[in-house]
Amino acid sequence: MLKPKRLRPGDKVAIVSLSRGMLGEDMFIHKYHIAKQRLERDFGLQVVCMENTLKGIDYLYAHPEARAADLMAAFRDPEIKAVFNSIGGDDTIRLLPYIDFDVLRDHPKIFTGFSDTTTNHFMMFKAGLVSYYGVSVMCNLAEYGGINEYTRNMIVNTLFEPKQTLDIPSAPYWHDDEDPRVMWCPENQNTPKPYHPEEIGYEVLQGSGVAEGELLGGCLDVFVELLGTSLWPPPDRWKGKILFVETSEEDMSCDALTWILRNLQAQGIFDAIHGIIVGKPARRSKYEPYKEVYRKVVGFEAGHPELPILYNVNFGHAEPIGVLPLGVRCRLDADRKALTLLEPATE
Repeated sequence: MLKPKRLRPGDKVAIVSLSRGMLGEDMFIHKYHIAKQRLERDFGLQVVCMENTLKGIDYLYAHPEARAADLMAAFRDPEIKAVFNSIGGDDTIRLLPYIDFDVLRDHPKIFTGFSDTTTNHFMMFKAGLVSYYGVSVMCNLAEYGGINEYTRNMIVNTLFEPKQTLDIPSAPYWHDDEDPRVMWCPENQNTPKPYHPEEIGYEVLQGSGVAEGELLGGCLDVFVELLGTSLWPPPDRWKGKILFVETSEEDMSCDALTWILRNLQAQGIFDAIHGIIVGKPARRSKYEPYKEVYRKVVGFEAGHPELPILYNVNFGHAEPIGVLPLGVRCRLDADRKALTLLEPATE
């Protein structure tokens, strides 16, 4: 896997809208300006906005080729060192016909985002490029009240100052979609979301010992759009991986989660991987029920009670989130309830 170079002050970075075009709407454009100011003031970067990024929901829905063109243009530009996606959505798969994988492969650079951006990460994986699950423009870089310390530290320690090895700790606080919402509007931009003390930390649902492998995964909701396409890795590409999965704010039922996990087993993925990392659910009411689904499908139905599953990890739709680099080796230590990157996330 090709690993892009770390970011340094003065680097040029691009903002794109590869899924829902919310960032360009009048009610949300302030989020673009917040993120731009922070990237420039706090991190010393030069921010450019690609041609179609701010054209709004209706235009970008009607023109997936325009979204893809922005991604291709950003990767072709040798001055651009990183690409930050604005937010997720539900139709990034429509960009697939317009992607030039040679361009991605020949111009490795940092790419971030989560949720529906899972599709873009699998594009990067197909091209052989390490990418970074987490950190969207609207949710994280433009977080009201400032980027939270956990997310900021993970950004610095992966994208700017990569460590030879990096322990990924459980965040000391959390927020989910069952909290009262701080609506996205200019009047609320100085109102931080309510965080709660983390009282559980990482949990081990099953398994023991140490598992190592390259990270591969994303949002389970999006997997159903990837199955059967050229983006979905064949069984041999899963061998030895650490699978990371999370669920979106759409409140996936336990039945739906069961069906998706059964599909992964039918493909032989649980026979191939070395371990599983599960993100904190977006809704606390699903915290305990989801645990039972993973134990039932992976441990009993798939016959892999030895496969370590680390639960309640900080990535995805519950906050705060970190950065998980697809294609980078990590260690899942079930006995210590610990997660560690075994190599620098960037060059």
